[in-house]
Amino acid sequence: MTKSIRMKILILVTLFGILLLSGCSTLPKTTAETQPPERTIEQVVHTDDKLASEIYDPLEGFNRGTYRFNYYFDKFVFLPIVGVYSFIMPDYFEKRVSNFVDNIFEFNNFTNNLLQFKFKQTGITLARFAINSTVGIAGLWDPATSMNLHRQTEDFGQTLGHWGVGSGPYLVLPILGPSSLRDTTGLVADYVAFNLAVDEVENDWMRDNDVRLIFSAVSAVDKRKRQPFRYYGTGSPFEYELVRMLYAAKREIDVEK
Repeated sequence: MTKSIRMKILILVTLFGILLLSGCSTLPKTTAETQPPERTIEQVVHTDDKLASEIYDPLEGFNRGTYRFNYYFDKFVFLPIVGVYSFIMPDYFEKRVSNFVDNIFEFNNFTNNLLQFKFKQTGITLARFAINSTVGIAGLWDPATSMNLHRQTEDFGQTLGHWGVGSGPYLVLPILGPSSLRDTTGLVADYVAFNLAVDEVENDWMRDNDVRLIFSAVSAVDKRKRQPFRYYGTGSPFEYELVRMLYAAKREIDVEK
């Protein structure tokens, strides 16, 4: 691990600590979830100096509106669905679903490791898929990890960053959350590549649109369940800025790892 990456990890951990502490110092644990704040940090902190942590955010008005929309969608739609899923699904079977979803998306990890010329990681990903798809019974179990073959997570946004493409303006995507122009492009590219690959598989049930729709819905619920983040759960009046900084720092680390 290079000194640059270690420094960025330290920054990320520090920012994450600030995010947690700001919530702990603002609201006691018994206080209800805070509502979206109406003021920005610039309206509270009056300074002509550019904040050192400022991220390029020319669409901030749109992004803040989307962030608030995501809060309400998450609270009244997504999280209730996740709650029902967790209630009816025993933990054992939830784990099987998570393993299956991760195994399917090894395709993206394989493709992007290969595009970055990370041949060792590409080999590990291929080995993981082969082992988990056979010994792990279609990926329902994950024996590869117990063999010290850990997931080599990569996406096309990281691939673009690896080859020198800048992150571009910060974006908040509806439902999906924090992103950037580069990462949104990567998200679309990964989606298209995955579906093109499925179309080439000589298996009728995998080509079935209803099956794809069900898989997409299940994988979305599974992913949200595994994500502990809750909008405005910290009580910080500057959560938007903190999330923006944390996302940018994390993606820089992801690209450089």
